Amino acid sequence: MMELLIAGVILGLYSGFSPGPLLVLVISQTLTHGYMEGIKVAVVPVITDLPIILISIVLLSVVSGYNFIIGSISIFGGLYVGYLAFGSIKTKGLTANLGIEEPRSLKKGIIVNLLNPSPYLFWITVGGPILITTYTRDIASTLLFIIGFYTFLVGSKIALAYATAKSRNFLIGAPYVYIMRILSVFLIIFALYLIKQGIQLIC
Repeated sequence: MMELLIAGVILGLYSGFSPGPLLVLVISQTLTHGYMEGIKVAVVPVITDLPIILISIVLLSVVSGYNFIIGSISIFGGLYVGYLAFGSIKTKGLTANLGIEEPRSLKKGIIVNLLNPSPYLFWITVGGPILITTYTRDIASTLLFIIGFYTFLVGSKIALAYATAKSRNFLIGAPYVYIMRILSVFLIIFALYLIKQGIQLIC
């Protein structure tokens, strides 16, 4: 049970802190309109991800009886998480690549996230297989994974909005870089776990 909670927390933290269109929107909203506007964008995943999760679960349920397919997806998910870890290690800051955008609304944030391929890729290759393999035997662990993931995904974006409002230098400073590199270690461990799980299903 605790393993899934920890996995949700780590993946949520990485998703919250990693550069992407939604994080750019959180920061640009904060810089142009203040902390509260950044928070509005930070909560967007809670609104948009339910249909993405449902689509992923339906697709994976169709092939859930085929261990080779699920195992292959799990291995691909492990490789994907490993790729995220590699990007996290190389992170040097955000500001230089942001380019402050025009003011955005909550509606715009929803559109940005729905058109972002990352949530779909995550839930099909990583989150979805976890839900498929755990919800039938341990619904409590499944809920802990989801709660941990979204609490820390949204919470980390809110924390970044607050840090940006207080000091723009946070985005290019050592604390942000250290956070990403520490997360990369946990991502590598989780990537190896997914690959091992996939190999076991195939074999």
